[in-house]
Amino acid sequence: MRRSRALGVVAMVMVVVAGAYVTADAYDLVPGFVTLAPAPAPARPFPTAPGAVAPPAITPPLGALPASAPVPSASRVSAAVQALVGDARTGGSVGVLVADQLTGAVLASVEPGVARTAASTTKLLTATAALGRLDHARTLETRVVQESTDQIVLVAGGDMMLAAGPGRPDAVNGRAGLADLAKQVARALTLSGRTTVRLAYDDHLFSGDAVNPGWAATDVADGYVAPITGLAVNAGRMTDAEYAPRSTTPSLDAARDLAAALVADGITVTGAPTRVVATAGAPTLGTVRSAPISELVDYDLHVSDNTIAEVLGRLVALDEGLPASFGGAAAAVLEAVRADGLDVSGTRLVGTSGLAPATQVTPALLVGVLRLVTDPAHPLLRGVAVDLPISGLSGTLTDRFTTSPARGLVRAKTGSLTSVTSLAGTVQDADGRLLVFAVLVDHGPPTGQTAAREAVDAFVTQLAGCGCRS
Repeated sequence: MRRSRALGVVAMVMVVVAGAYVTADAYDLVPGFVTLAPAPAPARPFPTAPGAVAPPAITPPLGALPASAPVPSASRVSAAVQALVGDARTGGSVGVLVADQLTGAVLASVEPGVARTAASTTKLLTATAALGRLDHARTLETRVVQESTDQIVLVAGGDMMLAAGPGRPDAVNGRAGLADLAKQVARALTLSGRTTVRLAYDDHLFSGDAVNPGWAATDVADGYVAPITGLAVNAGRMTDAEYAPRSTTPSLDAARDLAAALVADGITVTGAPTRVVATAGAPTLGTVRSAPISELVDYDLHVSDNTIAEVLGRLVALDEGLPASFGGAAAAVLEAVRADGLDVSGTRLVGTSGLAPATQVTPALLVGVLRLVTDPAHPLLRGVAVDLPISGLSGTLTDRFTTSPARGLVRAKTGSLTSVTSLAGTVQDADGRLLVFAVLVDHGPPTGQTAAREAVDAFVTQLAGCGCRS
C-alpha cells in the first residue's frame, strides 16, 4: 500500500516537472522542440559569387599628351630666347635651352654647353641620383644603443628632420620623434633596473667637413643650411621659421633634446652629452625612422632645402661606396647621372645642393635630366618630374606665375643666389606640346632677384602660350 502510494507521488511529481519543462520550452526558456514563437521565414538561398569578369577600363584623370600636337616653330622660340638674353633685367649673361620633350629636338638655345652657376636647379641632379640609386621605400634609422652599464649612445642614421617631441606620421619634417625614442629607451632601462645613465652621441655616419668651405660665411646664421652631420632636429633650425638661423651644433642639440625627453620619462641623465664612436653590435634600446627616401626627395624639390639635398647626396655616396663627404657626394651624384647616359662635361659640383656658387651646370645637362625623368622608360625617376613645384600653385613656385596664363602649366625647379636666377622644368604650350627648358642667369642685377625672375617668368609664359606653329 505504502509502495503504491509512493510510486503515485513520484509519478505525479514527474508529470508536474515534465509539464513545467514543456511550458518553459514553449516560451523558449530551456532547450527543446516546443515553441510558441512564430515559424521563422524560409532561409534565403546561399549566396553565390559571380564569375570572374574583366574589370572596366580605367580612365586616367588626365589623358596623355597627343604625339600629334604640332612642334613649335624653332625660329619663333629662338626669337623669344634672344629677347630674354637682351632683356636688361637679366644682365645679359644667360644660358638657355628649349627642347621638345618627346623627340629631344632643340628648338632654341644660347650657350647650352657652357656651365654656369646653377644654384638650386642643381637639386635636379641630386634628386635623380637619389631615386635612381636608392631604395624608394628606405627609411633613415635613428637609434639609441647600450654602450656600457651606465652609458647609452644616440646613433645618427642620416635623419636631420627629427622632431624634438613626438613624431608626426603625416609629416616629412618631423616623421620621427625624439620623445618617442625616449619612451622606448626609458622602458628598456627601467625593465633592466637602471634609471641613471650617461648619454653620448655618434654622428660619424657622414665624414669630412660639416660646413662646406664653398658656402658663404653667413649661410648657416642666415638659415640657408645647417652643418651636415646626419643628426638634427628640424634640419637644425633654431625656431620654426623657414629661414631661422641654423644651429652650429645640430648633433649635440639633438642629444640634449633626447636627454630632456628621457628625464621627462623618469630617467636621470648625468653630465653633458659627449661625442663618441658607438661599439658595433651594441644592443639597441630604441629606434625611430624617417619618412621614406621618395618622400624626402619630394620634400626637397618642393621646399628646396639645402640641408636635405646635401644629406641625399651623402646617402648616394654611401650606396656607391664613396666617402659621405661633400666631395664624395658630388662625385657619386655626377657618376649616377653620367651612368644614365648624360653628358656631364664642364659640370662642377661643390656639394649637392647648389648653395656653393662654384657649383656650375650646363643648360644642356639640366634639359637632359628633365628628358630622362619624363621618359616612360625610366619609371623609377618619374618622381623627379611630378614632384617639381607647379607654377602659381605649389612649392617654391607658389608665389610666381600667380596671374600668368602659364599658372598650373609649368613644373620647374627654382634656383636663387646673389645675382643668380635659374629655372628648369617642363611647360605645356598652347597646342598641347610638352617642352623642356633650362634658363640660367648668372650675372643678374645686384639689386635683387625680382627683376630677373620677372624676365624669366615672362619668357616661360611665352612658351606656354606660344602655339608657335611654323
